[in-house]
Amino acid sequence: MNLPIPTAEDIAENLHAVKASIADAANAVGRDPAAVNLVAVSKTHGPERIRPVIAAGQKLFGENRVQEAEEKWPALKAEFPDLRVHLIGPLQSNKVKPAVELFDAIETVDRPKLARRLAREMEAQGRRLDCFIQVNTGEEPQKAGVVPEEADAFIELCRGELGLPVVGVMCIPPIDEEPGLHFALLAEIAKRNGLAGISMGMSADYPTAVRFGATHVRVGTAIFGAREPYPAV
Repeated sequence: MNLPIPTAEDIAENLHAVKASIADAANAVGRDPAAVNLVAVSKTHGPERIRPVIAAGQKLFGENRVQEAEEKWPALKAEFPDLRVHLIGPLQSNKVKPAVELFDAIETVDRPKLARRLAREMEAQGRRLDCFIQVNTGEEPQKAGVVPEEADAFIELCRGELGLPVVGVMCIPPIDEEPGLHFALLAEIAKRNGLAGISMGMSADYPTAVRFGATHVRVGTAIFGAREPYPAV
């Protein structure tokens, strides 16, 4: 499937529009727009689409797959040292070493085995990456994430026993439910655990997420345009 390729000007305009929407949503509830970090989701997009976003001033990006990120981000980060890249997709235990080498934050810490591997690898590499605990707010069996009633204990395990630098929580609401309900739940989990970071909201619902207190919104399609599907394996 060949999708239309947006021009560099299109992408820059899209980025500006997303930032304006974030500002509008924040101002509507008395929040400082600067407190909301836009994570530009660049999965499936190559450097030719990413560069216009960098040129337009974006410094924070998100990727879903370690292997894909390894193919494009080392060169881009060498060229633009102030870029930061978050892993926002599931992390397999056997990909922990390259993930710690490449990323600046892991937003999908979701199980004890992974948390232990991350703690060991960060110690081995001498790198401390910001960690977000992924919460499966909809308790969907097909989705990763700790269920809400187990979130507090898992956060304590990660911060206490394992010493991970947990800075926040993250969720992906069910597509067929009102996202605000899930955003409110995630914000409450963050609050009672004293976590400042709340990563929630994507292209379809990021203004709602901002109104519910998101500190990070993960927006891809609204910036880069429709993405090509991953190749079948």
